[in-house]
Amino acid sequence: MKRTLTFFIAALLLSACADPQPVTITVIGVNDVHGQLIESGRRGGLVTISGYVNAARAAREGDGGSLLLIDAGDMWQGTLDSNLSEGAAMVDAYNALGFTAATIGNHEFDFGPVGPAATPSEPGHDPRGALKARTAQANFPVLAANLVDTDSNELVDWENVQPTALIDVQGIKIGIIGLMTERALQRTAALNVGGLRVAPLAPAIVKYGTNLRAAGADIIIVTAHAGGECTEFTDPMDLSSCTQADEIFRVARDLPAGLVDIIIAGHVHQAIAHFVNDIAITSSYSNTIAFGRVDFSVNPKTREVLKRTIFPPHLAIPGEQYEGQIVTPDPAVLAIAERAAQQAKERRESPLGIRLETPFTLRGNPESSLGNLFTDALWQSLDVDIVIHNVSGGLRTGLTAGELRFGDVYQLSPFENRLVIFEMSGADLRKVVAEQAHLGRRSMGFSGMVVETDCSNLDMDVRMVLANGNDVADDDTVRVAVNDYIATGGDDILTNVMPDGGYAIDQSAPLTRDVFVDWLTAKGGSIHADDYQSYETPKWTRPDVLDPACRLPN
Repeated sequence: MKRTLTFFIAALLLSACADPQPVTITVIGVNDVHGQLIESGRRGGLVTISGYVNAARAAREGDGGSLLLIDAGDMWQGTLDSNLSEGAAMVDAYNALGFTAATIGNHEFDFGPVGPAATPSEPGHDPRGALKARTAQANFPVLAANLVDTDSNELVDWENVQPTALIDVQGIKIGIIGLMTERALQRTAALNVGGLRVAPLAPAIVKYGTNLRAAGADIIIVTAHAGGECTEFTDPMDLSSCTQADEIFRVARDLPAGLVDIIIAGHVHQAIAHFVNDIAITSSYSNTIAFGRVDFSVNPKTREVLKRTIFPPHLAIPGEQYEGQIVTPDPAVLAIAERAAQQAKERRESPLGIRLETPFTLRGNPESSLGNLFTDALWQSLDVDIVIHNVSGGLRTGLTAGELRFGDVYQLSPFENRLVIFEMSGADLRKVVAEQAHLGRRSMGFSGMVVETDCSNLDMDVRMVLANGNDVADDDTVRVAVNDYIATGGDDILTNVMPDGGYAIDQSAPLTRDVFVDWLTAKGGSIHADDYQSYETPKWTRPDVLDPACRLPN
């Protein structure tokens, strides 16, 4: 009996000294949801994502772990269902699903003041009114660790907006930092972001990450509306398919070793599931096509992270099995989504009286069939020489073949951008075209002229010919139509030629989307993408490779 008792006590002592079973903390990240509440094509919608979240959450509850759900920005702007309530329906759905935290993206500023005006149009309008209303509505912290008020030179001081959050999960302290790309304020309406600036990401992460570690954080998560791209996901250590010069990779490499455990990235609508500088980085395309996931295995006694597992971006497919369960929408999220969809149904499904014989896509930007269709429609509708549009970014998705509905066009162009018409000199237009040609990757789309660019003797040569056959000389005056996003500096298309005080913006001018809809309705019948391709007679003629030393016109 005495020997048995001795063995029993020894076993208890050994058991007490042994490390406990690790707990699993699952971090699910989404980015660039853009108001996608319901399923549409490849987009699973937040309703489908909710089924995956609940399945993973149940699995963690079953094994004693926990789940965090984090958004990397651009949450609510992009669909009629969300935009009709200026994102309120989207925040309701996020609250119902139990998001842990989110960061502010550039498109969170798009709604401008509360109400129908997309930018301030009356005295007293708060250009960030809608954004502040949504952040106050959220049951989770909205993070902005590098968004600075230029008057105070301090971080913005808005209700429920803070640089970081520190939470306790199963006795493990987790710090979360939220930031946005340094180019964020150039990717929304300039009138809505006056008096703000974005500080560099890496120094902000170092500052707040160090503070969080000092406060006891065992794990640090960065949710950043900044991104990069990889195309292969079989080996998270293999970066050969990644564009390593992209912003989020540069930020990760600039951080001290061991400070940050995971970055949830976004903004560029691409995917990542890789380790960079020993930091797990995820990004999962956009519009709820997929979600990212990283599992942390943690010793609950020492709070040491034993292992991190990165999962490839997981496509959101209704009805599939995940974590041993059938993916079924969360009832509360589904009810919110259905209510928002019903409110938008009549407008979304209204026919435009025109049929697309083929899909219109963004392939080949800036001279895609869709980009050409959009700019041609505006040009034919307006008394201008040329139309310039940010077809890369300003047009969000393609159009499928079949009878066209208003909702299809709204999804294509969800921004409340107004037309702006002004005159500019031929010399200034030449500067705009030359700079766009020099950029190469993100060129503007246009109609009403053709352009030839070359670089002989390291000087950029630009020839512009209007639709009437006339060459544009430097002392000519050209009548131009753009949207108010471009007119206020968006994408830096006109920044270097903008007059003091900017271009006059008429708040009663029509939306570019409405002009496009009116043109489609008036045209009627059917159209084919081949009629809007410009492969054989391109609007742009540019060298395949442009010497980076090529000098722009003065």
